[in-house]
Amino acid sequence: MANNPELTIIILNYNTKELLANCLNSIKKYEDEISLEVIVSDNASSDGSAQMVKKNFPWVKLLEGPNNGFSKGNNRARPYVHGEIVLFLNPDTVVNKGVLEKTVKYLKENEDVGALTCKLVLLDGTLDKDTRRRFPTPWISFNRLIFKNGYKYWYQDVPDNVIGEVDAIQGAFFLTWKKTLDKVGWFDEDYFFQGEDIDLSWKIKNLGLKNIYYPEVSITHLKGASTGKSKHWKARISLKHKIKIKLATVDAMELFFRKRLFNDYPKVFSLFVILGIKIFKILRLIGVFISSMIK
Repeated sequence: MANNPELTIIILNYNTKELLANCLNSIKKYEDEISLEVIVSDNASSDGSAQMVKKNFPWVKLLEGPNNGFSKGNNRARPYVHGEIVLFLNPDTVVNKGVLEKTVKYLKENEDVGALTCKLVLLDGTLDKDTRRRFPTPWISFNRLIFKNGYKYWYQDVPDNVIGEVDAIQGAFFLTWKKTLDKVGWFDEDYFFQGEDIDLSWKIKNLGLKNIYYPEVSITHLKGASTGKSKHWKARISLKHKIKIKLATVDAMELFFRKRLFNDYPKVFSLFVILGIKIFKILRLIGVFISSMIK
């Protein structure tokens, strides 16, 4: 890997050894597209991830030890970044030809772009809906959670082959300038897991910059390895961890609303929204327990 890289790739890992190896192999395959370095921040994995990286990928900078959540795990790589451009990449992804070269080129050629994601494709060949999202305002969130209508939230009103500005991009592939991250303070560490990519997108957009969905290239996203959502990996996730992740999602909803949207509405309405989120959290907890007992 390059001594003076243009791009730094940061991968947060937790007990996904095989997927991490696949991801690193895919990066290595296309390392000639751009000068780069790779940092793996491992959250005290118990599956031998750290040992695997040391043995098979000596060119990777490995950060070991426990961290508390997605934001802190990624942010701890900050002092070790040498590239002027940073890519946050999930370990459950496979990079394809042209992705690194073309996404970096687009970012560099468009000064009004603050962050960018490519097309994230699931194993069944469909677009990962979380690739591009609108900010979760009360009305959009209400429709998605209560009426199961995420049409607007996931930009399903826009063809998935069109390059365009979006509100929020997914942390599984989040490309941006280091100088932009330094301006906005990187990921907000008040978030544990979920919501931090939406919040970072919000902060970048508030700088007057654009968040871009760039579907000219794609990666494969083997989604759900660390959250228990993947059928293949579900047996490896404890009930305690599943509950923590499920509740973290709702906590992130409340945190984002309090931080970014609370003062945009009458106080009575905002307090009503907070109450609704707390009720939803209780219902979700009950649902997790019922689901675990049935299985």
